Amino acid sequence: MEEIKTITTEELKKKLEAGEKPEMVDVREDHEVAMGMIPGAMHIKMGDIPVHLDYFDKDKEYIFICRSSGRSGNVCHYLQEQGYKVRNMVGGMLEWTGETE
Repeated sequence: MEEIKTITTEELKKKLEAGEKPEMVDVREDHEVAMGMIPGAMHIKMGDIPVHLDYFDKDKEYIFICRSSGRSGNVCHYLQEQGYKVRNMVGGMLEWTGETE
C-alpha cells in the first residue's frame, strides 16, 4: 500500500495565512463540526464519501481532516486507491490552533 502524504496543522495554517485556498474536506460527524470547522473546508461525513465521489476531481489534491487524523487517514487510503490525490492532516482538529467557523 502506498504511503499517504500528510500535512501538519501548522503547515496548513501557514498556507491559509498566505492566502492559499487548498481543497479541504472535514469528514467528522455533524455534532463534531458544529463545534467548529476550518474556514473554507467542505463537510462530507466519512460514511458519505463513497456516494460523493463525483465531488472529487482527480487533478486536484484534497486535504482530509477529522478529530485526531484516524478517520481522515482511512478516507485517504480509500480515495488514494481510487486514484485521487490526498493528504491527511496529522493531529486533526485536536491540534488545530487556527481559526474555526
